[in-house]
Amino acid sequence: QPQLAESGGGSVQSGGSLTLSCQASALMYGRLSYCMGWFRQVSGKERESIAGIDGDGTIRYAPSVKGRFTISQDNIKNTLTLQMNSLKPEDTAMYYCGADDMCSGSCSCTMIVRKPFPYWGHGTQVTVPS
Repeated sequence: QPQLAESGGGSVQSGGSLTLSCQASALMYGRLSYCMGWFRQVSGKERESIAGIDGDGTIRYAPSVKGRFTISQDNIKNTLTLQMNSLKPEDTAMYYCGADDMCSGSCSCTMIVRKPFPYWGHGTQVTVPS
């Protein structure tokens, strides 16, 4: 089972920036069969998949973050990064790094069909006070 660990959350003023990082087990990188991504969840609400990188490098964003957030990966360090700019109070949530092997490396299962990531880390809290 993939091992994922997020870091980098915190509290930032509206309009500010944060960078989240995810350390993934080495097994996952170099494998075209995995989608890697980020999702967030507010207590009492459904999870929202917000960004993903397909096994072939295709990048997808949810409309709610497109143009503000940037996902990237470092295959040497086995890390996944989410750069978040122009943060808004509605971005406040617990953010999770996820891995998905349901769609042969495509993030379409999580980003389009909106199935939950089958693997995820412990999460990191992001708070943007209103």
